Amino acid sequence: MDLIPNPDSPHSDNSGGHSGPQQFASSSSSTGTSTGGSSSSPSLSRYESQKRRDWNTFGQYLKNHRPPLSLARCSDAHVLEFLRYLDQFGKTKVHTQMCPFFGHPSPPAPCPCPLRQAWGSLDALVGRLRAAYEENGGKPESNPFAAPAVRLYLREVRDLQSKARGVSYEKKKRKKPQQDRRHPPLPPAAT
Repeated sequence: MDLIPNPDSPHSDNSGGHSGPQQFASSSSSTGTSTGGSSSSPSLSRYESQKRRDWNTFGQYLKNHRPPLSLARCSDAHVLEFLRYLDQFGKTKVHTQMCPFFGHPSPPAPCPCPLRQAWGSLDALVGRLRAAYEENGGKPESNPFAAPAVRLYLREVRDLQSKARGVSYEKKKRKKPQQDRRHPPLPPAAT
């Protein structure tokens, strides 16, 4: 995985400030746009583009890891370390148990509680990286993003944030498809 800084990326650091962890793009993953006209390859969907950015970010994380890690040596412990690393770029206030606003969904005043990555963002990220791992040659049975420890971590983050923010993360119930009420189903034909 050859990763190089991409100055055209919206996540690049051209201004001298730090914009977050996603500031690199893969040299082998260009969309095929040429300078002489239109490209024959279709543009990527928003999901595919995000999955590519996430995969490149994770690859850069492995490359910058001390000691540097190859994807083959990456384990669920490294995935958990990556998810914890991302917390520093989070924008979701997660109240501590000592905070007077613990359990309040919209606190009336500011507090010094830390900003973290939201559970939903982490859950979606892990899903995209899980798919990208297998698309990039990883075996499903050795996918570190699908490890039980990662699922347990996500469940703990969800439960902690649910209590700290006073927000329920219950699964949405699927709506059953409704039949057309004007025309009831016909009885089976007798033969």
